[in-house]
Amino acid sequence: MPARAATIAQSGAAELIRRAAALIFDVDGTLAETEELHRQAFNHAFTRHGLDWHWDRSVYKELLRVTGGKERIRAYHDRLRTALPLSDADIAALHRIKTAHYAELIETGCCPLRPGVTDLLAAAKARGQRLAIATTTSHGNIDALLSQALGSRWAADFDAIVAGDDVRHKKPAPDVYLEVLARLKLDASDCIAIEDSANGLIAASCANIPVLITRSMFFRDDDFSEARVVLNDLSELGVQTKSEKQPHAQ
Repeated sequence: MPARAATIAQSGAAELIRRAAALIFDVDGTLAETEELHRQAFNHAFTRHGLDWHWDRSVYKELLRVTGGKERIRAYHDRLRTALPLSDADIAALHRIKTAHYAELIETGCCPLRPGVTDLLAAAKARGQRLAIATTTSHGNIDALLSQALGSRWAADFDAIVAGDDVRHKKPAPDVYLEVLARLKLDASDCIAIEDSANGLIAASCANIPVLITRSMFFRDDDFSEARVVLNDLSELGVQTKSEKQPHAQ
């Protein structure tokens, strides 16, 4: 673990969370391990569109350095020197097919929230902390995931939800975080960003928001040396809801 992150123990990380006025969550990889479903949905769209493209996990891991689905498609196309022209309309059509199939996959219930997420959300709500989302993904993708995981009224628990299409520049630019701060009317130092990737860490840090990293499947080897703390997942915070607390052994 990076030296700076290692200076904050798990108990310190829990205190860092408790002191925050607001918790700002990334979505893909942070709330749930969605990236594998996104990869499958991209490949489905390519087949439906008559393209002979296939993104295996190693290719997709590299492409994840490009934030945004349409941007990812364009980046891959641009590096295929012999590829036929692909217009912005073609890319938009591919992305619509991909997004629809992603929602279908999510609806099967195959992508639960990561360990510790539900408990942290419940504990934050009980403490009166404000919750927000700052993500590169689309509002449709957020709703597909959280409606399945938290119920159709999930958005009522979040004071600000900022997606990639709401701002001019996507992560690693700080735009989504700056917009969240503006909507919450809070200082950066009063918040904690919960992220899983170097791009997310850079985005939040550029907005001067302290960052807690929860390592995910595709980004676990990123450089997190600038994070306040790095955890394998949010269950390491030791948060328990009242219903889960057990009495002490006699």
